[in-house]
Amino acid sequence: MTDTDVRPFPRTTGRTKGYDPEAVDAFLARAREAFEAPASETPMRSADVRQTAFPLVRQGYQVAAVDSALGRIEDAFAAREREAALSQAGARAWVSASRRLAQEVLDRLSREPRQRFRRAGYLHFGYRIDEVDIVADRIAGYLESGEPLTAEQVRTVAFRMQRNGYDEAQVDAVLDAVVEVMLAVG
Repeated sequence: MTDTDVRPFPRTTGRTKGYDPEAVDAFLARAREAFEAPASETPMRSADVRQTAFPLVRQGYQVAAVDSALGRIEDAFAAREREAALSQAGARAWVSASRRLAQEVLDRLSREPRQRFRRAGYLHFGYRIDEVDIVADRIAGYLESGEPLTAEQVRTVAFRMQRNGYDEAQVDAVLDAVVEVMLAVG
């Protein structure tokens, strides 16, 4: 490596896999270009950053380092979106939309434990029900009474798998909505 070579993230070693550096670098270039463009002209939103996935390869970028950077990028896009929405629709409309989304999430999470999400099926694996329900209770506490919870904690939550567990896509969609609400209220 020469003095002009700059690696934005540490690389994995040995048998540990990390994110494909070319895919990460390409995404970061697109994100920078989109962020530097006027807000009305950018096709990239905070949700796009949140839903980004990269292939895993040997000697890739360390997952935790990239995920942390993606969180900061998502926060920056969300702040810009919030400012644009406030200037276009006004604070009342922005708060109203965020409140509606928060209420939808809370309605879902207020269901009886073990019945909050669709099941993956008897022969299929999904997220562990007990683990998701614990996180759902923490999120409900945040939404109902302001119990401490950060967007980063929601972003980085991980669940083990079980047969006939909760449907991954449905749980992930609710977690994305929670992050969206958290970023909306700043």
